[in-house]
Amino acid sequence: MYQRVVIPLDGSPIAESILPFISKIAGPLDMEVILIRVVPLAPEEVIGIGSTVGLDSAETRKHEAQHYLNTRVEELWTKGLRAQAHVEIGDPAPEIVAFAHKVGADLIAMTTRGRSGLSRLVMGSVAETVLRSAAVPVFLMRMVPAASQAGEGEERA
Repeated sequence: MYQRVVIPLDGSPIAESILPFISKIAGPLDMEVILIRVVPLAPEEVIGIGSTVGLDSAETRKHEAQHYLNTRVEELWTKGLRAQAHVEIGDPAPEIVAFAHKVGADLIAMTTRGRSGLSRLVMGSVAETVLRSAAVPVFLMRMVPAASQAGEGEERA
């Protein structure tokens, strides 16, 4: 059975929507929940322009990401779950897969925005890349913003 689940979060409500589901199954299964947030490098950090500013920026974003995850971990603790948080810097999908391997996870659980067509081609899909490259099972929960579910905010001709 599953003992350790890695949950990637990007700070969005859509990504966090996996937490209530995992909370319901993690307790009875005595699963350890490990939250991860991958802070992507900015383009100037990748090519080395303004390296001092780039490193300060990455460290600042890493610190903010750790604070964000620590808050989510405390919420899980109040529900009686074993949880911890880690922040990595780099390209999200490969970092998530590598991290899951490093900590011995036997499941990755995450949401997907369910993009299709041109938007997925242009934006890419972290969830799809994780699904295709992870050595452990990946549970994907498709989520869409509430406004698009209800048809709100759409212009009509």
